[in-house]
Amino acid sequence: MGKVFMKLINHYYYLTAIILFLIGFYTMLTHSNLIKKIIGMNIMDTAVFLLFISLGYVEGGRAPLHDLTNKSVLYVNPLPTALMLTGIVVAVSITAFALSLSVKLYNYYGTIDMDEITKMRRNFNGN
Repeated sequence: MGKVFMKLINHYYYLTAIILFLIGFYTMLTHSNLIKKIIGMNIMDTAVFLLFISLGYVEGGRAPLHDLTNKSVLYVNPLPTALMLTGIVVAVSITAFALSLSVKLYNYYGTIDMDEITKMRRNFNGN
């Protein structure tokens, strides 16, 4: 039990990413408000970014700039960071798109609560 606890302490960023992801997932599942769902989705995105960037971290590593004078230098892996920069751009774009759809839904139905929108659609379709 002590070894597992020490590994959790040494890799706290993995545990933090998992907790953040679960908070975002719980928010998306339990709330019917579209804005809260979008916030939950953003929390999940942040957890994934944290996880991938922490995977590229090297203890004692430096920025990946080539140093010809010292051959024994450890470098941080730049690939996860580059991929997550692309992921952040995609996440911001999807958030903007989801918010614009929420505004359209509010203008059409007068609410952003999914339960109320579903009831309105059922009543409109005659079911």
